[in-house]
Amino acid sequence: MKFPVYDTKGNPSGQEVELPDDLVQIEPHEHAIYLAVKRQLARSRQGTSKTKGRSEVRGGGKRPWKQKGTGRARAGTTRSPIWRGGGRTFGPLPRVYDVILPAKVLKLARRSAFALKANRDALRIVEDFKMDNPKTKELFGILKNFQAEGSCLVLLPEYDKTMHLSARNIPYCCAQKSTAVSTYDLMKHRMILLQRSAVEPLIEVLKRA
Repeated sequence: MKFPVYDTKGNPSGQEVELPDDLVQIEPHEHAIYLAVKRQLARSRQGTSKTKGRSEVRGGGKRPWKQKGTGRARAGTTRSPIWRGGGRTFGPLPRVYDVILPAKVLKLARRSAFALKANRDALRIVEDFKMDNPKTKELFGILKNFQAEGSCLVLLPEYDKTMHLSARNIPYCCAQKSTAVSTYDLMKHRMILLQRSAVEPLIEVLKRA
């Protein structure tokens, strides 16, 4: 399937790039995409929440009063969960928020996300462009030419610190290496701007996936 190549002004340059049909014309597997996105969001959680139980709270070693004869309820420690300053019952503990998925499901999800963007006319192949210095305004102007200033993912042939810094201050915009793109990255952004020299590395990764 052939896709036109655009210049940075958003106009077709008259050239085309062919993407393999087995990557862009497959039936997207939406449930695999859901699982992959769920996995990445879960893995981003720290899981460090922690409260102290009655055995971990400092103090409370002495009985507050004797067992019988006071007319009050029996109490063995002032660190009981029903006392002020006591431990907490069934509080959160450190845990790992991880979702285990087969490698085939993760590969299918990334291919499906890429095909979904291609089929929904949310993929634009752009001629290579670089910036000598971080220029948020200049990058914003390029995104505006594609009507993608609201949410856009710029895929580069290799990591470019200048492009990263230029995109950092634009809400819902990200610039990253094409071979490192994830299912979540593809689905999070409304428009994908794929630089021409980043096409081959991305195809190679998706086919190997």
